[in-house]
Amino acid sequence: MLAFYMDHHVHREITEGLRRRGVDVMTALEDGTETIDDELLLTRATELGRILFTQDQDFLPIATRWQRDARGFSGLVFAIQERVDIGRTIEYLELIALLKSVDEMRNNVEYVP
Repeated sequence: MLAFYMDHHVHREITEGLRRRGVDVMTALEDGTETIDDELLLTRATELGRILFTQDQDFLPIATRWQRDARGFSGLVFAIQERVDIGRTIEYLELIALLKSVDEMRNNVEYVP
């Protein structure tokens, strides 16, 4: 099962909901990285072997640039903050954790519908 690293923008309810379903989740706050630069946060998630979940669209051009430059990262899942449905987001992230492999997520960006 994949593990997630939650950006500080993520609703606490999403993190708690995933944990209740048995998904391994670490938050930037728990890791003491809630104020670091976005590129460093993606680097940190990758160092830990975790998929970064964020609602901060600033990560999208970073991921695109890293893909273009063949700079590896463990994966990114993005949800639009203004349109997030907490229940659906929990379900979608749980499916990613259960069904996707490390190789399928590596250097890829998934969008929460």
